[in-house]
Amino acid sequence: MGKIFGYVRVSSADQNEHRQMLAMEERKVKKECIYLDRQSGKDFQRPQYRRMVEEIRAGDLLYVSSIDRLGRNYEEIQEQWRILTKDIGADICVIDMPLLDTRNGKDLMGTFIADLVLQILSFVAQSERENIRTIQKQGITAAMVRGVKFGRPAAEVPDNFRLLIKAWENGEISLREVIKRSGLSESTFYRKLREFRMQGEPC
Repeated sequence: MGKIFGYVRVSSADQNEHRQMLAMEERKVKKECIYLDRQSGKDFQRPQYRRMVEEIRAGDLLYVSSIDRLGRNYEEIQEQWRILTKDIGADICVIDMPLLDTRNGKDLMGTFIADLVLQILSFVAQSERENIRTIQKQGITAAMVRGVKFGRPAAEVPDNFRLLIKAWENGEISLREVIKRSGLSESTFYRKLREFRMQGEPC
């Protein structure tokens, strides 16, 4: 029996991986063998996943709570499954789908059923991702129609900005001091300065 690995993925830093971690603990996966990514499932360019693939060897077992935690790209899920099970020779167990346990049903019929289930669930995982993106776009569009503003509010220059610029250009105050007094970051200061000069604003 080889090593036992667990892979956990949440889409963002504010999502909770507790349920997936608990499932790994119940299957006696050691903490040092659990790889966690807080990243989208759109592809497999995830640091912890890549590290895990480098560590897995033939005869090892990988647990994943559900196929969408592995990924949400139909073709890439199929490809990674092939790499792990065929090229490397490891087993995979999808906890919430007993049919996707490569330790069982290694005959032709078992392999056929597992491959069919994998294709269906991979398709569903990508479809859900695309539906979520569509809903997000619709929500953003509707919000923009209502006048909702997105992104950071535009940085406002202080009322005495022209005087600060003049004092700085006359060498009366340092760049650090003018940035501090204006309350702007250095990059915003230079951007606002360019805007003033392009508009022909006297400084």
